[in-house]
Amino acid sequence: MRFGLLGPLTVYDDETGEHRPVRSAKGRALLAALLTRPNRVVPVSELKAALWDDEPPPSAHASLHNHVTRLRRLLAEEDRLRAVPPGYLLRVGPGELDTDVFEQRVRAARAAHAQGDWAETVARARGALELWRGTPQDAAPALVQRLREARLLVLEWRYDAELHLGGHEGGALVPELAALVAEFPLREAFHRQLMLVLHRSGRQPEALAVFQSLRRTLVEELGVDPGPAVQEAYQEVLRDPAPAVASAPPSEPERRSPTPGPRTPHPAQLPPPPAHFTGRSDVVTALCAALTGAAPGPHVVVLSGMAGVGKSALALHVSHRLRGEFPGGQLYFNLHGATPCMAPLTVSQVLCALLRDLGVDPCRVPEEADAAAALLRSTLAPTRTLLVFDDAASAAQVRPLLPAGAGCAVIVTSRSSLAALDGAVRFPLAPLSARDSTDLLRSVSGRGELLDAGDAERLVERCGRLPLALRVVAARLAARRALAPGVLAGLLDAEAGRLDHLEYDDLSVRSSLSVAHDALNGSDRRPDLDAALALRRLGALDLPEYGAPLVARLMDTGVPRAAAALDRLVDVALLDEVSYGRFAPHDLVRDFARELAARHHTAPDLDAAVERGLRWYAESARQAGLALLPPGREGEIRVPPPIDPVTATPFDSEAAAFAWGDRELPQLVALAERYAFTSATARLLIRACFPYLQRRGRLQELIALNRLGLGAARHAGDTEAEAHALTDLAGVHFMSGRREEAMVLNDEATALWRRLGADHRIQRGLANRGMLCERLGRHAEAAEALEQSLGYARRLSDDHGEAIILSHLGNLHEHTDARAAIGYHELSLAAGLRLGSALLQYSAHCNIGFAHLTLGEQDAALPHFDEGLRLMGDDGDWQTQSQTRLGRVRALRALARTGYAEQECTLLLDRAQERGDTYTEGLARHEYGHLLRAAEREAEAFAQWRLALAALDGTDTSVRGELDALLADSG
Repeated sequence: MRFGLLGPLTVYDDETGEHRPVRSAKGRALLAALLTRPNRVVPVSELKAALWDDEPPPSAHASLHNHVTRLRRLLAEEDRLRAVPPGYLLRVGPGELDTDVFEQRVRAARAAHAQGDWAETVARARGALELWRGTPQDAAPALVQRLREARLLVLEWRYDAELHLGGHEGGALVPELAALVAEFPLREAFHRQLMLVLHRSGRQPEALAVFQSLRRTLVEELGVDPGPAVQEAYQEVLRDPAPAVASAPPSEPERRSPTPGPRTPHPAQLPPPPAHFTGRSDVVTALCAALTGAAPGPHVVVLSGMAGVGKSALALHVSHRLRGEFPGGQLYFNLHGATPCMAPLTVSQVLCALLRDLGVDPCRVPEEADAAAALLRSTLAPTRTLLVFDDAASAAQVRPLLPAGAGCAVIVTSRSSLAALDGAVRFPLAPLSARDSTDLLRSVSGRGELLDAGDAERLVERCGRLPLALRVVAARLAARRALAPGVLAGLLDAEAGRLDHLEYDDLSVRSSLSVAHDALNGSDRRPDLDAALALRRLGALDLPEYGAPLVARLMDTGVPRAAAALDRLVDVALLDEVSYGRFAPHDLVRDFARELAARHHTAPDLDAAVERGLRWYAESARQAGLALLPPGREGEIRVPPPIDPVTATPFDSEAAAFAWGDRELPQLVALAERYAFTSATARLLIRACFPYLQRRGRLQELIALNRLGLGAARHAGDTEAEAHALTDLAGVHFMSGRREEAMVLNDEATALWRRLGADHRIQRGLANRGMLCERLGRHAEAAEALEQSLGYARRLSDDHGEAIILSHLGNLHEHTDARAAIGYHELSLAAGLRLGSALLQYSAHCNIGFAHLTLGEQDAALPHFDEGLRLMGDDGDWQTQSQTRLGRVRALRALARTGYAEQECTLLLDRAQERGDTYTEGLARHEYGHLLRAAEREAEAFAQWRLALAALDGTDTSVRGELDALLADSG
């Protein structure tokens, strides 16, 4: 196992090279806290502080236990993470933790430097630095500070050694040292080393400028002069103004030693400020502070975002607002990084133009980009100048254009975040708020308050709150006074052709988006071509979100290539990474991707891509179901047969299956709704989703999808699919408290299973009938159905089915002999233990608890409810979990432990509402009303009971009769 703290937290399997991501923030905080003190016991109190700072919630201890359990599953090594009072100990072997290896190599570099072994110093320093993936993101602040300081010391030792070995010749170290000087303006060692490298490369004026800049900064910030080491380097520069340089003879431009000629004292190149600039007040304030703050060095900000989000408008608005702060002038340059029909400008082109605009004689501008960049920095150094670089293609295009003087500021706009541009403050721009969008639409269109609020809201949403799209719509309304806003909103309602209505004169959303795709598609680099293909395939399937495994199937390629393609689409602002590894397009990019898919692919190609996507989802949902159902044959008969085994790997735990379902649920619903009536795979997908949705308690999705599946199966004449849909829909109605409707559907399904000769399904149908009859008070029918089901189970050697029937028989006997009912439930519990079925075990504990409540034995009931909840955890079957929590509330209330009862009831109510489970919500409110009444809060109790009755409307639960009686007391 390998652990990484240097940069983002990482865990790798050393044998397979598999990356094991720690997805939750709390999980990363836990692992980082343990890695900070490897092989030592970290007390529970410290771990809680790491996860919740100084305010751990009441459930912190249980939650910490859950996070430890998940971490153990991730590590998958026995005895790797142990509970050792008073906390936990993480075993880390030699060489497994990158911070340990890093600090060992730092010590070796320090020893070599102290001995003057310069070659060894360079080798050891590089060995340490190659481990550095970035500032640790999850470690404790003290450790982060120590590691950052160690890295800077290693850099200093390395450059010292390079200077002794002659590695500075030709100025190869200048860019690295210049970047460090800019990043750490008070660290004298880097300034000294940069001075010596420049001096020994024959660049004495720049070396002196570095000294003067450092001295000015130290005097202004700290009131001190540079130290002896820097002073000594300064004297070396002064003593030997032109040292011999052991490199190639200088080129002709270098011999000329260009110097600035007459320059324009106050360039004022900003285009006019944008008319009707609207919103973003917080961003404007933060931008102004970043550009004019007291921090040393030039102030560089990057405004990034998708096409049309308003980057250029914001840059110009802020630039005009700050003109008075920059008496040296304002320079503006469009770098054409994403301009239709234009290639991005080269660095040399921009440097030449900037120097010319600053008054440098064109004949004195060096041909080499590095020399021209140095001249630009020298020219700007004594000034306070604002530079605006609009539409940058990359960090490499911008980096040589940046000034080094403390008085200058730079605004860069780009579709990319330019993450490689060190020292920049980044402002990623999202679409406008709904209110700001409406204000922009009203002001630009000239319709003002005459624009109906409803029409304005529709237009804003159809434009995705994108400023460019809003300006197009506003321009149309301004140009055609007869064009009613409602009519234009209607044209934009249709997804097909929406982009046609978002073009006016030289404003075009489609053209702005096309630039990025066309550049990718015309590239000769495989990652770019993959990105263009990925965007088109996203348009074919058209889902709310995407991950790399799905996109790999759509592209018919490997996951690493698909992941690289998605990252590239983020780089060019055609996708947003909404969470780690999850990507989503803006609504208008979604329209654009659909257009691309139809334009670049034939209908059979698109159908094939959609089918691959459906098969991946159906097989993944099937694998999730297998992870969530009892092991062995019981699980296999409750999911579809293998659909496409090569497309999805099994889930290693219930938690992983739940996490997948939670993440993909919107996509699953979208695919089912779109393709149920045209694709057999989509119908299998609906069936495969049932275990996840049922255990999660997602009743609304269950009802919608299974009604859809039933209609699609009947439309296709697929009797087996119809029987499955009826069975599943009956289960949903039972969970919703509609038992009579569930009975009708279950009987229809059982009749179809008899016609198909499916004995396993008949056995389950009879068992369900017995359970439903018991709940409806039809006890004789219940006993008959359960006896028939038991006969089937024994003929089929179905131990799991027999255990379920024992549970149902226990519930039936509870009406006459609750003590005998407990015996049946204990037999079911024993079967669950024998079969390794957690679901059978905690169902049995729940039922035993209710039987004890029937006997008035609350003290005996409570431990069974607690044990059931312990077994199932937070991710257990929702149906059993909700009933167990209801039973626990009743037991606590009967024991007068009202505080705990109210806490449990509130938790149940929250979870029911989160799932849209109105039946459980009604039952929880019923119990909550009793708790309030016991606390003499009569008015609040009656309010809860009225809400409970409304939630239970349409159900056939006996609780409704009790609620009617309770509310009658209130008048």
